[in-house]
Amino acid sequence: MAFWLCVIFCLVTFASSTPPDDPVKCKSRNTICTVTNSYGAFPDRSICEAAKVEYPRTEAELVSVVAAATRAGQKMRVVTRYSHSIPKLVCTDVKDGILISTKFLNHVVRTDPKAKTLTVESGVTLRELIEEAAKLELALPYAPYWWGLTVGGMMGTGAHGSSLWGNGSAVHDYVTEISIVSPGSVSDGYVKVRVLSETMNPEGFNAATVSLGVLGVISQVTFKLEPMFKRSLTYVVRNDTDMEDQALTFGRQHEFADLLWLPSQGKVVYRIDDRVPTKVSGDGVFSFFPFRSQVSLIVAFVRSLEESDELSGEANGKCVRARQLSSFLLRIAFGVTNNGFIFTGYPAVGSQDRMMSSGSCLDSHQNGLITACPWDPRIKGQFFHQTTFSVPLARVKAFIKDIKALVKIEPKSLCVLELNNGILMRYVTSSPAFLGKEEKALDFDLTYYRSKDDPLTPRLYEDYIEEIEQMALLKYNALPHWGKNRNIAFDGVIKKYKNANLFLKVKERLDPSGLFSTEWTDQILGLKGNVTVVKQGCALEGLCICSEDSQCAPNKGYLCRPGKVYSAARVCTRVSA
Repeated sequence: MAFWLCVIFCLVTFASSTPPDDPVKCKSRNTICTVTNSYGAFPDRSICEAAKVEYPRTEAELVSVVAAATRAGQKMRVVTRYSHSIPKLVCTDVKDGILISTKFLNHVVRTDPKAKTLTVESGVTLRELIEEAAKLELALPYAPYWWGLTVGGMMGTGAHGSSLWGNGSAVHDYVTEISIVSPGSVSDGYVKVRVLSETMNPEGFNAATVSLGVLGVISQVTFKLEPMFKRSLTYVVRNDTDMEDQALTFGRQHEFADLLWLPSQGKVVYRIDDRVPTKVSGDGVFSFFPFRSQVSLIVAFVRSLEESDELSGEANGKCVRARQLSSFLLRIAFGVTNNGFIFTGYPAVGSQDRMMSSGSCLDSHQNGLITACPWDPRIKGQFFHQTTFSVPLARVKAFIKDIKALVKIEPKSLCVLELNNGILMRYVTSSPAFLGKEEKALDFDLTYYRSKDDPLTPRLYEDYIEEIEQMALLKYNALPHWGKNRNIAFDGVIKKYKNANLFLKVKERLDPSGLFSTEWTDQILGLKGNVTVVKQGCALEGLCICSEDSQCAPNKGYLCRPGKVYSAARVCTRVSA
């Protein structure tokens, strides 16, 4: 009953919440700074420092900032308005480095309705991009579900939605031109602005479309859009008996298909989502419930319940609340409404700009943190790991069967995922971007509990999650999402990209001194060292794959053991005394 009260109370809370904090904090105006992500912690929980932060408001100001830093030989990294990437992509690595924020580079540069193109600055959010396109009666065909990402952030990490249709679901595959500001020579005035296009300079363009921020600062981006259209959405719940077969064909049957798997419940939610003509009646809105503002006290209460479950060592409470949460979300169609206010039934039909993405917890009024996004680090709220990877479509059936084999061993093991909306599965296709997806694949998104106070605290059934993670990355050669994941996902990852050398060639040309590179980016690009951190308890937070008990939590009964289905895995397993 307490759980239902808290859910209902959350549902009727204010449409607006306390705005997210700036990820950059400085001691003296814009100097002596630290930077974090929107969750308040990187995978290794390190604090990233910088000498100062710059907030350019025009491309000319950006050019001046990069020139001055290049002349001084200072390291630079770009930070976005909300800094949503989990890995350390924003860190400068050195205390005298410079952060360049795109917070105020948020303007429309030009529009061309006839050519169906829209050029914006890189600090424009996905929500703003969608709205500006709609003013022209145009639409971005595919995009991530969370609209708090910026254009530059999406280009930096290869952000995507879900589709096998058209050019696929990655935002960067609908870009036709990129302006990027990089270090220059003395004769260039220490800075160079390049305009890269898919036709005039494809090599530079295909490197910049997924750049990891190591090529310079993307200043402007031109998108190729489509005439506005409508979508018809229906969620259907079925048992997961034949899901491994359905997953192979479902994405070809429906343009915006995705699947939400609830493995401990033996259920899967199919998103039947297709394009329909604008003349079809409907004014639906997709406002995903978990992305709405929540009452901070209730979020804290829910977090306390989860912490109690972890302390008890029993998953029964998690499983009960996971079933309740799933039932509730299905009742409210995950936040879809037929008219912007209430859900009256399927199908929900609405225009693309109102059905593709959401994130109303960013609709901000200061209210003293009475309400906030549920992961806001200033409240006692959600704190989690995210493991996200794309498994080649040809290997998805076997991978799903392996996960099912794990669930059969212990049905309660994956309730920890269902408390965070289950396993979201989105379709992606191959991309010409050098660091984009290599082939048609199904992207698996796992979100699960992380201790906020103690990195040496093991998690319930963490061995099952770790085995799935290692199984995907090592057995099935999955590609990790660049903007999510724990360290181990990126160990040796560059070897999985056939055009990695072409990317590195462009990097050397645009930034030969590596002023936009860091130890972290050098590690994931295979240039120097690797991302694993071997120390006591390192496997608990994905900093390493355990090879000995001390890398787990032997004092709490968690020892390094082989996987249960994928025997080559090495996972931290709770061993009875």
